[in-house]
Amino acid sequence: MILPVIMAGGTGSRLWPLSRDLMPKQFLKLDGQQTMLQATVARLAGIDAVAPLVICNEEHRFIAAEQLRQISQLDHNIILEPVGRNTAPAIALAAMTAIKKGTDPLLLVLAADHVITNTAAFRAAVEQAALFATEDNLVTFGIVASAPETGYGYIKRGNARGVGFAVAQFVEKPNQTIASQYIQSGEYYWNSGMFMFKASVYLTELKQHRPDIFAACERAMAEVDPDLDFIRVNKDAFLACPDDSIDYAVMEKTASAIVVPLDAGWNDVGAWSSLWDISAKDAHGNVHQGDVLSSNSHNNYIFAETSLVATVGLENTVVIQTKDAVLVAARDKVQDVKAIVQQLKAAGRTEHKIHREVYRPWGKYDSIDNGQRYQVKRITVKPGEKLSIQMHHHRAEHWIVVSGTANVTVDGKDTLLSENQSIYIPLGAIHALENPGKIPLELIEVQSGSYLGEDDIVRFSDRYGRA
Repeated sequence: MILPVIMAGGTGSRLWPLSRDLMPKQFLKLDGQQTMLQATVARLAGIDAVAPLVICNEEHRFIAAEQLRQISQLDHNIILEPVGRNTAPAIALAAMTAIKKGTDPLLLVLAADHVITNTAAFRAAVEQAALFATEDNLVTFGIVASAPETGYGYIKRGNARGVGFAVAQFVEKPNQTIASQYIQSGEYYWNSGMFMFKASVYLTELKQHRPDIFAACERAMAEVDPDLDFIRVNKDAFLACPDDSIDYAVMEKTASAIVVPLDAGWNDVGAWSSLWDISAKDAHGNVHQGDVLSSNSHNNYIFAETSLVATVGLENTVVIQTKDAVLVAARDKVQDVKAIVQQLKAAGRTEHKIHREVYRPWGKYDSIDNGQRYQVKRITVKPGEKLSIQMHHHRAEHWIVVSGTANVTVDGKDTLLSENQSIYIPLGAIHALENPGKIPLELIEVQSGSYLGEDDIVRFSDRYGRA
């Protein structure tokens, strides 16, 4: 049995302003109709595998759950990390989860933010890796290198083992000269960060080489708290776990590492230039996403989220427009976008962390206007969903229904509102909002008061476990 384990942590800061702390790249639609997480699950079709385990951060839990629900893959299969501790502990949690259920599957460890264009070649490589993993080897997938990339680690192959090779060495990201030597030798692959092995074999190797990580994860799994579709581990125990990657903790130390070559159009989409590389281009080498007009412009990547973006005489440039930020960067300098993110953090701003449009388990809201003592939001509530029963110390609210039906509770009194009707929520009133209808509820919320932060919410009851 193959159990896919999809790593969906990380923030993808080099893809700012689209990728942000609370909506990182693995949950975005960057190159198709599906998000990167959904596309990762979709490429498992044709592989004899059970439903995947997804590992993500606590703050991304509802996004991950909704995206799995949309593709009918949500089944109490999301492991929540209280804090990021790198890949070695995360994979240990997945392995222990499987073994606690009385199984010892082959774990197929994948990243949620990779692009693979040749799914047939990917599936063939998985089948080859399974043969090695069944024999208690720890398999890594080595990407057949097409260029001397300096942004990837490399794997040096050793003696041939059928369609694979013994791993001779893992090496760090090289400089340009050394990377060119690697490519010329034909003995090196890019390190994909994808693996396959038995759950029990991984745990045995981890316990041997990093007993501290193994023990911390074992303690974290001793008290698992089932919560909706999530698997919550013991927070204090996991906080005490050392931070280390599977490469350092296990793969570089084991005597049973095998590399299986993978030539499947792989890309880790680490920067905007990567998206330009893999996207279809027009006759002038441009990639346009959204409402874009170009004149005498060549070899650009232009993304327009909500408004028209026009370019004149632009070359080798990346332009990314979102509702609250615009990035303009030379295409060969986009690796440095993370420096802008650091500046945003240092200045105490929020554009690195959250989008203007924010997704919640009940729907979403868009902050469309704000001032010193007011804020206006467009709120969408999914059919059958309900916001928490709550109150605010510092603000009053006025709700105007645009479409759909709202059931509003204020201090114990229910009011049913339809299109063009409104209601006032006084400061301090205990209130709730529910969509009892069959279509999405759209309303405009006007907040007014001395403090309008999202942390001015006192929850009394919440169906999503946030009270």
